[in-house]
Amino acid sequence: MAMTDPLPAIPLESWRPTKETLHRYLQIVGKVALERGIRRNHWWHMTFRPTARGWTTVPLGSARTGPVFTCAFDFFDHELRIETDHGRRGAVPLAGQSVASFYTDVMAALRASDIDCTLPNPTPFDLPDHGRPFDEDTEHADYDPERARHAFLVYSQVGRILEEFSAAFSGKISPVQVFWHTFDIAVQRFAPRHIEMPASVDPVTREAYSREVISAGFWFGDDKVPEPTFYSYVAPEPDGLTDAEPRPGKARWVPSGSAHAAYYAYDEARATADPVGAALEFYQFVYDRGSELAGWDAPALSCWGGITDPVLRKQGPRWTD
Repeated sequence: MAMTDPLPAIPLESWRPTKETLHRYLQIVGKVALERGIRRNHWWHMTFRPTARGWTTVPLGSARTGPVFTCAFDFFDHELRIETDHGRRGAVPLAGQSVASFYTDVMAALRASDIDCTLPNPTPFDLPDHGRPFDEDTEHADYDPERARHAFLVYSQVGRILEEFSAAFSGKISPVQVFWHTFDIAVQRFAPRHIEMPASVDPVTREAYSREVISAGFWFGDDKVPEPTFYSYVAPEPDGLTDAEPRPGKARWVPSGSAHAAYYAYDEARATADPVGAALEFYQFVYDRGSELAGWDAPALSCWGGITDPVLRKQGPRWTD
């Protein structure tokens, strides 16, 4: 990737078959993390963290039931690497597989590493084929290594943008993480106020939105939004949020359930003189407007450049000894 192209093109249709297969791979491993991770607020224990080669789970297992292990997607060697603190290491190839064979190989690799894991619901979550068990899915069997690596590199760049955006906030904030539910990468800023929800709200939503949150993220697109898109939203949505048009100028508000989300097409950012700056401007606009209307104490939560101490802020971001 050339340094002059910080956000390379990735039209959805250019890699949709690989995306559909990879999404289900992520869900298989994500469900392993859900089953064997130590539960964290807002489901942070079952997401993936970006690395220089791909996406990894957090360490899974517990002090009572070893081994501790990680599952990491490597988009240069094109394998899922399973490693334990007992020194065991296994790998499952990503190419040349159907979802069914990948699932079978993953579960076998876990057993070979002395990892006890049975998925209570070994089916896709919230996908069109949600009723079909993973081990019966021979339909999704497309994995183009170059296209998968290219998609990873896009997420790697967007992840850096989200990290830079995160650096200006000192309150409760999530890691930059890849969600296997909707295959997006995002970061969430929270306020401490608890959100009351009707009893009918499902457990996934209840835990995800139990506190006021402003989310900033990106996804590759789907049938409803057929292009890669930066997004941001405020939950619950404060009155008047959409009265001002989002920035930059090509960004827009769109209905999302009973509320709205701000969308900024990836290709619109790419067309600007400073794509990274355009994406940051978009995220900052939604945060500034949302936090003001929701009554957050934004000045108290700010830490530009990742610095919270006022003396160090005057000295600048460099470390001195």
